[in-house]
Amino acid sequence: MNDRMLTASELVAAYATGELSPVEATENALQAIDARDGECNAFCLVDADRALEQAKASEVRWRDGNPIGWLDGVPSSIKDMFLTQGWPTVRGSRSISPDQPWDVDSPVAARMREAGLVLLGKTTTPEIGWKGVTDSPLCGVTRNPADPAKTAGGSSGGSAAAVAAGMGELSVGTDGGGSVRIPASFCGIVGLKPTHGRIPLYPASPFGPLSHAGPMARSVDDTALLLDVLSLPDHRDPAALAPPTGSFREAVRRDVRGLIAAFSPTLGYVDVDPEVAAIVAEAVRALGDAGLHVEETDPGFADPKPAFDVLWSSGAAKLLDTFPPGSEQRTDPGLRKVWELGRTWTAGDYLDATAERAALGILMGEFHTRYDVLITPTIPIAAFEAGHDVPPGSGLSEWPEWTPFTYPFNLTQQPAISVPAGRTAAGLPVGLQIVGPRHSDDLVLAVAKLLEEVRPWAPA
Repeated sequence: MNDRMLTASELVAAYATGELSPVEATENALQAIDARDGECNAFCLVDADRALEQAKASEVRWRDGNPIGWLDGVPSSIKDMFLTQGWPTVRGSRSISPDQPWDVDSPVAARMREAGLVLLGKTTTPEIGWKGVTDSPLCGVTRNPADPAKTAGGSSGGSAAAVAAGMGELSVGTDGGGSVRIPASFCGIVGLKPTHGRIPLYPASPFGPLSHAGPMARSVDDTALLLDVLSLPDHRDPAALAPPTGSFREAVRRDVRGLIAAFSPTLGYVDVDPEVAAIVAEAVRALGDAGLHVEETDPGFADPKPAFDVLWSSGAAKLLDTFPPGSEQRTDPGLRKVWELGRTWTAGDYLDATAERAALGILMGEFHTRYDVLITPTIPIAAFEAGHDVPPGSGLSEWPEWTPFTYPFNLTQQPAISVPAGRTAAGLPVGLQIVGPRHSDDLVLAVAKLLEEVRPWAPA
C-alpha cells in the first residue's frame, strides 16, 4: 500500500484481498501515535497491547473468511466521555478518581467491540466536555494536526485530531452544542451529530436532550459505516430510537440531485469571516452545479443562545454537584463559572428554555416541509490559537459566541454533519454543515457524499 492515509473502507478492502492485515494496520496506527501525538495530544490513554490482541483476533477472522462486519479490524478510538470496560473514564477531570472498578461498557463501546473494531485508546476532552476547544487541567492542550499552534476545537478535539493525523481511522465523540462538528471543521474531517436517540447513550447525560454521540472519520462512507454499528439498540437508553430499517452504508449513495437545499450563509445574525464565507459559498456552488437545487434563504429564527445557556449550565451544575468536596478548587475556572451560573436557574427558567427549544424544533420542522436540507458554514471562523477558550483579541467571552451555527441544532435534535469544504490561504480546514429534518440521517449523509465527490478532500 502507498503512504497515503487509508480510509476504513479501503482498509477492509485490503484485508479482504490479503494486501494488508489488521495487525499491520494497528501497528501503523500505533506508530502514527508515537510520531504525532506528542505534538497533538489527542490521546489520554493508549493501550497498545490490548489493541494488538484485538487486531490478532481480527486477523484470524479475516484469514478464515469470517469477519464480523464491515469494520472488523479497523483501528479506532473513543472519547474519554464513554464508559469503556477496563479503562478509566475520568472525562478530563481531576475530581474523578481512575482508581475504581471500570467494568461496564457504554453502548458505544459495546457496539464497537461487537463489530470487531480495534480500540487503540481514549481521546482527550475538556473537563466533562464543557466547551468548544479541548484542553483541561488534567490533560493539557490538544492541538490541530493542520497547524499545532492552533486549537483542534472541541469538545471532541482529541478524536478529531487523532483521525486527521492518521492515528486510527475512526473515532466516536459526543456533541452537546457542536462538540463533534466543531473539531471536525477545524481539523478537516467528517463529523456527524445524528438525530437525538439514533445512537443510544448510557449513563444518561445530565445535558439531557442536548446530548448526542457521533461518528468521526476521514470520509462520508466511513461515517455511514460507523453509524450502522453505533445505531444498534441498547435497552439502557429509554430515549433511544428504534433500529434503523435500512443501512446507512447503502443510503449514503442515494441520488440527491434535484432536491431543494436552503443555503443560509449567516442564519440571519452571524458574522462570518470573509475567507470562510467565500470557501463555503464556493462549495455550495459546486453542489448546485452537481444538481442540487440551492436557494439562499434563512430559516427565520433569532439566536437561541439564551435558552441553550440555561439548559447547558443547568446540566453542568447537576453533574458537578455530584463531585466530591473540594472539586470546585480543582475544576477548570471557566467551567466553574458555568457551574455557578447553572445553580442560579429556577425550575421555571428551565421549563421556559425547554419551551423555547420545542418552538425552535417546530419552526425547523415547518421549514423542512419546503427545503430538504439546510446548508450553513459549520463555524464562522477557522481554527484559532490553541490554549484559549475564545479567539484572542475577539472581544468574546464564551465559547458558544463563536459557534452559533452548531448549538441551535442540538436544541432541535436534528441530524447535522460537518464536511470539509476547503482550506484557507494559511492551510486551515473549513467545514460546511448540512442539516436535515429529524430522522433524516440518511439524507444528510447522502448530500455530504455528493459534496465529497465534487470537492475531493484529504487531510494534510
